[in-house]
Amino acid sequence: MQSRAPLRAVEKKLRELLYSCNTKVENVLIAGIFNLSSSLTQRNGASVSLLETGSHISDVLDLFRTHGELSRTEVMEISGLSRSTVNQRLTSLLSGGLILPVKGGESTGGRPSSRFALNASRAIFLTADIGASGFTVAVCDLSGTALRHAKRVVDVWEGPDRVLGDVHAAFEEMRGDEDIWGIGIGVPGPVEFAAGRVVNPPIMTGWDRFDIAGWFSSRYGVAVVVENDANARAVVESRQHRSDNLISLKMGTGIGSGLVFNGQIIRGNEGAAGDIGHTRAAIATDVAALQCRCGNLGCVEAYASGWALVRDLQEEGLDVSSVSDVVDLVARGDISAVRVVRQAGRVLGEAVAELVSILNPGTIVVSGLLAECDEVLLSGVRERVYQRALPLATRNLTITTSVLGELAGVAGLALITADQVFHAATIDRLLTEAVASV
Repeated sequence: MQSRAPLRAVEKKLRELLYSCNTKVENVLIAGIFNLSSSLTQRNGASVSLLETGSHISDVLDLFRTHGELSRTEVMEISGLSRSTVNQRLTSLLSGGLILPVKGGESTGGRPSSRFALNASRAIFLTADIGASGFTVAVCDLSGTALRHAKRVVDVWEGPDRVLGDVHAAFEEMRGDEDIWGIGIGVPGPVEFAAGRVVNPPIMTGWDRFDIAGWFSSRYGVAVVVENDANARAVVESRQHRSDNLISLKMGTGIGSGLVFNGQIIRGNEGAAGDIGHTRAAIATDVAALQCRCGNLGCVEAYASGWALVRDLQEEGLDVSSVSDVVDLVARGDISAVRVVRQAGRVLGEAVAELVSILNPGTIVVSGLLAECDEVLLSGVRERVYQRALPLATRNLTITTSVLGELAGVAGLALITADQVFHAATIDRLLTEAVASV
Protein backbone atom coordinates (compact mmCIF):
# COMPACT_ATOMS: atom_id res chain seq x y z
CA MET A 1 0.00 0.00 0.00
CA GLN A 2 1.30 3.46 -0.83
CA SER A 3 2.44 5.68 2.02
CA ARG A 4 0.45 8.88 2.34
CA ALA A 5 2.73 10.53 4.91
CA PRO A 6 4.19 13.06 2.42
CA LEU A 7 0.70 13.86 1.18
CA ARG A 8 -0.57 14.42 4.72
CA ALA A 9 2.23 16.97 5.19
CA VAL A 10 1.15 18.72 1.99
CA GLU A 11 -2.45 18.63 3.16
CA LYS A 12 -1.46 20.26 6.45
CA LYS A 13 0.37 23.06 4.67
CA LEU A 14 -2.53 23.65 2.32
CA ARG A 15 -4.98 23.82 5.18
CA GLU A 16 -2.79 26.43 6.89
CA LEU A 17 -2.56 28.51 3.71
CA LEU A 18 -6.24 28.19 2.92
CA TYR A 19 -7.48 28.73 6.47
CA SER A 20 -9.24 31.95 5.60
CA CYS A 21 -10.51 30.67 2.25
CA ASN A 22 -13.94 29.30 1.45
CA THR A 23 -14.30 25.85 3.00
CA LYS A 24 -15.72 24.40 -0.20
CA VAL A 25 -12.70 25.50 -2.23
CA GLU A 26 -10.36 24.09 0.39
CA ASN A 27 -12.04 20.70 0.36
CA VAL A 28 -11.92 20.51 -3.45
CA LEU A 29 -8.16 21.17 -3.45
CA ILE A 30 -7.43 18.63 -0.74
CA ALA A 31 -9.59 16.02 -2.47
CA GLY A 32 -7.63 16.64 -5.64
CA ILE A 33 -4.39 15.87 -3.84
CA PHE A 34 -5.70 12.52 -2.65
CA ASN A 35 -7.15 11.68 -6.06
CA LEU A 36 -3.74 12.36 -7.54
CA SER A 37 -2.08 10.17 -4.93
CA SER A 38 -4.25 7.22 -5.88
CA SER A 39 -2.97 7.42 -9.46
CA LEU A 40 0.69 7.18 -8.52
CA THR A 41 2.30 4.11 -10.03
CA GLN A 42 4.51 1.58 -8.29
CA ARG A 43 8.16 0.94 -9.12
CA ASN A 44 9.83 -1.92 -7.29
CA GLY A 45 7.15 -1.67 -4.60
CA ALA A 46 7.75 2.04 -3.89
CA SER A 47 5.63 5.03 -4.87
CA VAL A 48 6.96 7.51 -7.42
CA SER A 49 7.24 11.11 -6.21
CA LEU A 50 5.74 13.96 -8.21
CA LEU A 51 9.29 15.26 -8.83
CA GLU A 52 10.29 12.01 -10.52
CA THR A 53 7.57 12.19 -13.17
CA GLY A 54 9.40 15.16 -14.74
CA SER A 55 12.93 13.81 -14.39
CA HIS A 56 15.01 11.80 -16.82
CA ILE A 57 18.11 9.62 -16.81
CA SER A 58 19.94 12.48 -18.54
CA ASP A 59 19.42 14.57 -15.39
CA VAL A 60 21.21 11.96 -13.29
CA LEU A 61 24.09 11.75 -15.77
CA ASP A 62 24.34 15.54 -15.71
CA LEU A 63 24.95 15.39 -11.96
CA PHE A 64 28.12 13.37 -12.55
CA ARG A 65 29.19 15.72 -15.35
CA THR A 66 28.72 18.69 -13.04
CA HIS A 67 29.73 17.43 -9.59
CA GLY A 68 32.21 14.64 -10.31
CA GLU A 69 32.17 11.62 -8.00
CA LEU A 70 28.90 10.99 -6.17
CA SER A 71 27.42 8.28 -3.96
CA ARG A 72 23.89 6.95 -4.32
CA THR A 73 22.90 8.95 -1.26
CA GLU A 74 24.35 12.15 -2.72
CA VAL A 75 22.50 11.59 -5.99
CA MET A 76 19.27 11.17 -4.01
CA GLU A 77 19.92 14.30 -1.95
CA ILE A 78 20.82 16.51 -4.92
CA SER A 79 18.10 15.22 -7.27
CA GLY A 80 15.30 14.62 -4.79
CA LEU A 81 14.61 11.24 -6.44
CA SER A 82 13.69 8.12 -4.51
CA ARG A 83 16.18 5.35 -3.83
CA SER A 84 14.46 2.95 -6.24
CA THR A 85 14.52 5.51 -9.07
CA VAL A 86 18.17 6.38 -8.43
CA ASN A 87 19.10 2.68 -8.37
CA GLN A 88 17.29 2.10 -11.66
CA ARG A 89 19.03 5.00 -13.39
CA LEU A 90 22.46 4.19 -12.02
CA THR A 91 22.01 0.61 -13.25
CA SER A 92 21.17 1.87 -16.75
CA LEU A 93 24.16 4.22 -16.82
CA LEU A 94 26.46 1.46 -15.54
CA SER A 95 25.16 -0.97 -18.18
CA GLY A 96 25.98 1.51 -20.92
CA GLY A 97 29.39 2.26 -19.47
CA LEU A 98 28.61 5.98 -19.00
CA ILE A 99 29.53 5.85 -15.31
CA LEU A 100 31.90 3.64 -13.34
CA PRO A 101 32.09 2.65 -9.65
CA VAL A 102 35.03 4.22 -7.82
CA LYS A 103 36.60 3.53 -4.46
CA GLY A 104 36.48 5.88 -1.50
CA GLY A 105 32.94 5.64 -0.17
CA GLU A 106 32.64 6.69 3.47
CA SER A 107 31.24 4.10 5.87
CA THR A 108 28.42 5.04 8.24
CA GLY A 109 28.80 1.93 10.36
CA GLY A 110 27.74 -0.63 7.76
CA ARG A 111 29.34 -1.43 4.44
CA PRO A 112 31.09 1.41 2.55
CA SER A 113 28.74 3.36 0.30
CA SER A 114 29.22 2.95 -3.45
CA ARG A 115 30.55 5.96 -5.34
CA PHE A 116 30.36 6.56 -9.06
CA ALA A 117 31.90 8.90 -11.62
CA LEU A 118 31.51 9.75 -15.29
CA ASN A 119 33.39 7.26 -17.46
CA ALA A 120 35.07 9.96 -19.56
CA SER A 121 37.04 7.40 -21.59
CA ARG A 122 33.93 5.47 -22.73
CA ALA A 123 33.99 7.24 -26.11
CA ILE A 124 35.33 10.37 -27.80
CA PHE A 125 34.20 13.55 -29.49
CA LEU A 126 36.00 14.94 -32.53
CA THR A 127 36.11 18.74 -32.49
CA ALA A 128 37.47 21.41 -34.83
CA ASP A 129 37.79 25.10 -34.05
CA ILE A 130 37.98 26.80 -37.46
CA GLY A 131 39.28 30.35 -37.67
CA ALA A 132 39.92 32.72 -40.54
CA SER A 133 43.49 31.54 -41.15
CA GLY A 134 43.72 28.14 -39.48
CA PHE A 135 42.04 25.53 -37.31
CA THR A 136 42.67 23.41 -34.24
CA VAL A 137 41.37 19.85 -34.17
CA ALA A 138 41.14 17.62 -31.13
CA VAL A 139 40.10 14.23 -29.88
CA CYS A 140 38.25 14.92 -26.62
CA ASP A 141 36.94 12.58 -23.95
CA LEU A 142 33.36 12.76 -22.70
CA SER A 143 34.29 15.37 -20.07
CA GLY A 144 35.59 17.74 -22.76
CA THR A 145 39.29 17.21 -22.06
CA ALA A 146 41.48 17.21 -25.18
CA LEU A 147 43.41 13.94 -25.40
CA ARG A 148 45.18 14.75 -28.66
CA HIS A 149 45.20 17.90 -30.74
CA ALA A 150 46.82 19.46 -33.78
CA LYS A 151 46.87 22.79 -35.61
CA ARG A 152 46.63 23.40 -39.33
CA VAL A 153 46.92 26.49 -41.52
CA VAL A 154 44.00 27.15 -43.83
CA ASP A 155 42.30 30.05 -45.57
CA VAL A 156 38.60 30.07 -44.74
CA TRP A 157 37.93 31.97 -48.00
CA GLU A 158 38.88 28.84 -49.94
CA GLY A 159 35.39 27.54 -49.24
CA PRO A 160 33.76 24.71 -47.30
CA ASP A 161 34.81 21.74 -49.41
CA ARG A 162 38.51 22.55 -49.15
CA VAL A 163 38.45 23.57 -45.47
CA LEU A 164 36.22 20.74 -44.27
CA GLY A 165 38.24 18.30 -46.35
CA ASP A 166 41.36 19.39 -44.44
CA VAL A 167 39.50 19.04 -41.13
CA HIS A 168 38.32 15.55 -42.08
CA ALA A 169 41.87 14.53 -43.01
CA ALA A 170 43.13 15.79 -39.65
CA PHE A 171 40.39 13.86 -37.83
CA GLU A 172 41.39 10.67 -39.61
CA GLU A 173 45.05 11.16 -38.70
CA MET A 174 44.26 11.57 -35.00
CA ARG A 175 41.40 9.16 -34.36
CA GLY A 176 42.17 5.78 -32.88
CA ASP A 177 39.87 2.82 -32.32
CA GLU A 178 37.68 4.61 -29.77
CA ASP A 179 33.94 4.89 -30.32
CA ILE A 180 33.01 8.30 -31.75
CA TRP A 181 29.83 9.66 -30.18
CA GLY A 182 29.72 13.12 -31.68
CA ILE A 183 31.46 15.83 -33.69
CA GLY A 184 31.65 19.55 -32.88
CA ILE A 185 32.59 22.15 -35.49
CA GLY A 186 33.21 25.81 -34.63
CA VAL A 187 33.13 28.47 -37.35
CA PRO A 188 33.83 32.25 -37.37
CA GLY A 189 30.35 33.37 -38.37
CA PRO A 190 26.66 33.38 -37.42
CA VAL A 191 25.23 29.87 -37.13
CA GLU A 192 21.71 28.52 -37.47
CA PHE A 193 22.27 26.09 -34.62
CA ALA A 194 19.33 23.74 -35.17
CA ALA A 195 20.20 23.28 -38.86
CA GLY A 196 23.97 23.07 -38.38
CA ARG A 197 24.90 25.65 -40.99
CA VAL A 198 26.42 29.11 -41.31
CA VAL A 199 24.05 31.97 -42.19
CA ASN A 200 25.22 35.07 -44.08
CA PRO A 201 28.77 35.05 -42.66
CA PRO A 202 30.61 38.39 -43.10
CA ILE A 203 34.00 36.85 -44.01
CA MET A 204 33.27 33.28 -45.14
CA THR A 205 32.77 33.50 -48.88
CA GLY A 206 30.93 30.46 -50.26
CA TRP A 207 29.79 29.17 -46.87
CA ASP A 208 26.31 30.71 -46.65
CA ARG A 209 23.82 27.97 -45.68
CA PHE A 210 26.28 25.21 -46.47
CA ASP A 211 25.20 22.00 -44.69
CA ILE A 212 28.24 21.48 -42.45
CA ALA A 213 26.42 19.05 -40.15
CA GLY A 214 25.29 16.93 -43.09
CA TRP A 215 28.79 16.94 -44.59
CA PHE A 216 30.23 15.26 -41.49
CA SER A 217 27.25 13.09 -40.52
CA SER A 218 27.35 11.44 -43.96
CA ARG A 219 30.94 10.39 -43.24
CA TYR A 220 30.72 9.42 -39.57
CA GLY A 221 27.05 8.65 -38.89
CA VAL A 222 27.04 10.46 -35.51
CA ALA A 223 25.52 13.61 -34.08
CA VAL A 224 27.17 16.77 -35.43
CA VAL A 225 27.02 20.13 -33.66
CA VAL A 226 27.91 23.35 -35.51
CA GLU A 227 28.48 26.41 -33.36
CA ASN A 228 29.93 29.89 -33.61
CA ASP A 229 33.56 29.71 -32.46
CA ALA A 230 33.22 32.50 -29.90
CA ASN A 231 30.10 30.88 -28.41
CA ALA A 232 32.04 27.65 -27.91
CA ARG A 233 34.72 29.55 -26.03
CA ALA A 234 32.09 31.33 -23.95
CA VAL A 235 30.68 27.98 -22.77
CA VAL A 236 33.99 26.56 -21.58
CA GLU A 237 35.05 29.87 -20.00
CA SER A 238 31.72 30.11 -18.19
CA ARG A 239 32.28 26.72 -16.60
CA GLN A 240 35.97 27.39 -16.00
CA HIS A 241 35.23 30.65 -14.15
CA ARG A 242 31.96 29.40 -12.62
CA SER A 243 30.28 32.47 -14.06
CA ASP A 244 26.73 32.29 -15.41
CA ASN A 245 26.99 35.78 -16.93
CA LEU A 246 30.02 36.05 -19.17
CA ILE A 247 31.25 37.64 -22.39
CA SER A 248 33.96 35.79 -24.30
CA LEU A 249 36.05 37.80 -26.78
CA LYS A 250 38.07 35.93 -29.38
CA MET A 251 40.92 38.09 -30.66
CA GLY A 252 42.78 36.53 -33.56
CA THR A 253 42.88 37.34 -37.24
CA GLY A 254 39.33 38.63 -36.74
CA ILE A 255 37.16 39.47 -33.73
CA GLY A 256 34.40 37.31 -32.33
CA SER A 257 32.31 37.46 -29.19
CA GLY A 258 30.18 34.89 -27.41
CA LEU A 259 27.56 35.52 -24.74
CA VAL A 260 26.56 33.21 -21.88
CA PHE A 261 23.90 34.66 -19.59
CA ASN A 262 21.91 32.87 -16.92
CA GLY A 263 24.08 29.88 -17.82
CA GLN A 264 22.80 29.71 -21.42
CA ILE A 265 24.30 30.68 -24.77
CA ILE A 266 22.65 33.78 -26.19
CA ARG A 267 22.47 33.20 -29.95
CA GLY A 268 19.69 35.60 -30.91
CA ASN A 269 17.00 35.14 -33.53
CA GLU A 270 19.41 34.65 -36.45
CA GLY A 271 22.50 33.43 -34.59
CA ALA A 272 24.15 36.86 -34.81
CA ALA A 273 23.96 37.93 -31.15
CA GLY A 274 27.10 39.59 -29.81
CA ASP A 275 28.95 39.98 -33.11
CA ILE A 276 30.66 43.21 -32.10
CA GLY A 277 33.46 42.80 -34.64
CA HIS A 278 31.18 44.08 -37.38
CA THR A 279 29.48 46.85 -35.45
CA ARG A 280 30.46 50.47 -35.98
CA ALA A 281 33.65 51.51 -34.20
CA ALA A 282 33.71 54.69 -32.11
CA ILE A 283 35.97 56.86 -34.28
CA ALA A 284 36.26 60.58 -34.92
CA THR A 285 33.67 61.80 -37.41
CA ASP A 286 36.22 63.91 -39.26
CA VAL A 287 38.37 60.88 -40.09
CA ALA A 288 37.62 58.66 -43.09
CA ALA A 289 36.32 55.26 -41.96
CA LEU A 290 38.49 52.29 -42.80
CA GLN A 291 37.11 49.47 -44.91
CA CYS A 292 36.50 46.10 -43.29
CA ARG A 293 36.94 42.70 -44.93
CA CYS A 294 33.16 42.27 -44.80
CA GLY A 295 32.79 45.17 -47.25
CA ASN A 296 31.43 47.72 -44.79
CA LEU A 297 33.19 50.83 -43.53
CA GLY A 298 34.20 51.57 -39.96
CA CYS A 299 33.74 48.12 -38.34
CA VAL A 300 35.48 47.43 -35.03
CA GLU A 301 37.40 44.68 -36.80
CA ALA A 302 38.85 47.20 -39.25
CA TYR A 303 40.65 48.88 -36.33
CA ALA A 304 41.25 46.27 -33.63
CA SER A 305 41.61 42.83 -35.27
CA GLY A 306 44.80 40.95 -35.97
CA TRP A 307 44.69 41.59 -39.70
CA ALA A 308 44.15 45.33 -39.07
CA LEU A 309 47.19 45.50 -36.78
CA VAL A 310 49.33 43.72 -39.38
CA ARG A 311 48.18 46.32 -41.93
CA ASP A 312 48.97 49.26 -39.61
CA LEU A 313 52.42 48.00 -38.68
CA GLN A 314 53.28 47.28 -42.30
CA GLU A 315 52.34 50.87 -43.13
CA GLU A 316 54.86 51.97 -40.48
CA GLY A 317 57.54 49.96 -42.23
CA LEU A 318 57.77 46.99 -39.86
CA ASP A 319 58.38 43.50 -41.20
CA VAL A 320 55.18 41.71 -40.15
CA SER A 321 53.03 39.29 -42.11
CA SER A 322 50.91 37.55 -39.47
CA VAL A 323 49.24 38.03 -36.10
CA SER A 324 52.01 35.93 -34.55
CA ASP A 325 54.52 38.54 -35.75
CA VAL A 326 52.53 41.26 -33.98
CA VAL A 327 52.49 39.25 -30.74
CA ASP A 328 56.26 38.66 -31.00
CA LEU A 329 56.92 42.39 -31.46
CA VAL A 330 54.84 43.21 -28.38
CA ALA A 331 56.71 40.58 -26.36
CA ARG A 332 60.00 42.23 -27.39
CA GLY A 333 58.69 45.63 -26.32
CA ASP A 334 58.54 47.23 -29.76
CA ILE A 335 57.13 50.71 -29.20
CA SER A 336 55.02 50.80 -32.36
CA ALA A 337 53.52 47.36 -31.75
CA VAL A 338 52.71 48.17 -28.12
CA ARG A 339 51.05 51.42 -29.17
CA VAL A 340 48.78 49.93 -31.86
CA VAL A 341 47.80 46.95 -29.70
CA ARG A 342 46.88 49.21 -26.78
CA GLN A 343 44.83 51.40 -29.10
CA ALA A 344 43.12 48.28 -30.45
CA GLY A 345 42.19 47.48 -26.86
CA ARG A 346 40.60 50.91 -26.49
CA VAL A 347 38.52 50.46 -29.67
CA LEU A 348 37.42 47.04 -28.47
CA GLY A 349 36.67 48.44 -25.01
CA GLU A 350 34.39 51.10 -26.50
CA ALA A 351 32.36 48.42 -28.24
CA VAL A 352 32.25 46.10 -25.24
CA ALA A 353 31.22 48.91 -22.88
CA GLU A 354 27.77 49.05 -24.44
CA LEU A 355 27.30 45.30 -23.93
CA VAL A 356 28.43 45.66 -20.31
CA SER A 357 25.87 48.39 -19.60
CA ILE A 358 23.06 46.47 -21.28
CA LEU A 359 23.81 42.91 -20.15
CA ASN A 360 25.77 43.40 -16.90
CA PRO A 361 28.20 40.44 -17.15
CA GLY A 362 30.26 39.29 -14.19
CA THR A 363 33.24 38.26 -16.32
CA ILE A 364 34.86 39.17 -19.64
CA VAL A 365 37.43 36.69 -20.92
CA VAL A 366 39.73 37.42 -23.86
CA SER A 367 41.16 34.48 -25.80
CA GLY A 368 42.82 33.93 -29.17
CA LEU A 369 46.31 34.75 -30.41
CA LEU A 370 46.15 38.47 -29.56
CA ALA A 371 45.26 37.58 -25.96
CA GLU A 372 48.95 36.66 -25.60
CA CYS A 373 49.62 40.41 -25.58
CA ASP A 374 48.01 40.24 -22.14
CA GLU A 375 48.03 43.55 -20.23
CA VAL A 376 49.11 45.59 -23.26
CA LEU A 377 45.75 44.72 -24.82
CA LEU A 378 43.69 44.45 -21.62
CA SER A 379 44.76 47.84 -20.27
CA GLY A 380 43.10 49.52 -23.26
CA VAL A 381 39.97 47.38 -22.91
CA ARG A 382 39.64 48.13 -19.18
CA GLU A 383 40.29 51.83 -19.69
CA ARG A 384 37.33 52.31 -22.01
CA VAL A 385 34.97 49.83 -20.36
CA TYR A 386 35.31 51.51 -16.97
CA GLN A 387 35.05 54.95 -18.56
CA ARG A 388 32.00 54.27 -20.72
CA ALA A 389 29.92 51.59 -18.99
CA LEU A 390 27.52 52.20 -16.12
CA PRO A 391 29.30 52.23 -12.72
CA LEU A 392 26.93 49.68 -11.23
CA ALA A 393 27.52 47.30 -14.15
CA THR A 394 31.31 47.42 -13.65
CA ARG A 395 31.36 47.33 -9.85
CA ASN A 396 32.18 43.62 -9.65
CA LEU A 397 33.26 43.06 -13.26
CA THR A 398 36.36 40.96 -13.94
CA ILE A 399 38.25 41.41 -17.23
CA THR A 400 40.93 38.80 -17.83
CA THR A 401 42.62 36.58 -20.41
CA SER A 402 41.90 32.89 -20.88
CA VAL A 403 44.16 30.28 -19.33
CA LEU A 404 43.02 27.61 -21.81
CA GLY A 405 45.17 28.77 -24.70
CA GLU A 406 44.60 27.22 -28.13
CA LEU A 407 42.38 24.49 -26.63
CA ALA A 408 39.61 26.84 -25.50
CA GLY A 409 37.60 26.43 -28.69
CA VAL A 410 37.82 22.65 -29.02
CA ALA A 411 37.08 22.15 -25.31
CA GLY A 412 33.98 24.33 -25.56
CA LEU A 413 32.82 22.45 -28.65
CA ALA A 414 33.22 19.15 -26.81
CA LEU A 415 31.04 20.42 -23.95
CA ILE A 416 28.32 21.66 -26.30
CA THR A 417 28.42 18.38 -28.22
CA ALA A 418 28.13 16.44 -24.95
CA ASP A 419 25.12 18.57 -23.95
CA GLN A 420 23.40 17.56 -27.19
CA VAL A 421 24.41 13.89 -27.17
CA PHE A 422 23.37 13.43 -23.52
CA HIS A 423 20.14 15.40 -23.88
CA ALA A 424 16.91 13.75 -22.73
CA ALA A 425 15.68 13.52 -26.33
CA THR A 426 18.69 11.47 -27.50
CA ILE A 427 20.24 9.65 -24.56
CA ASP A 428 17.83 6.69 -24.59
CA ARG A 429 18.94 5.71 -28.09
CA LEU A 430 22.56 6.26 -27.12
CA LEU A 431 22.21 4.00 -24.09
CA THR A 432 20.62 1.27 -26.17
CA GLU A 433 23.52 1.36 -28.63
CA ALA A 434 26.09 1.65 -25.83
CA VAL A 435 24.75 -1.40 -23.97
CA ALA A 436 24.82 -3.41 -27.20
CA SER A 437 28.46 -2.49 -27.81
CA VAL A 438 29.74 -3.22 -24.29
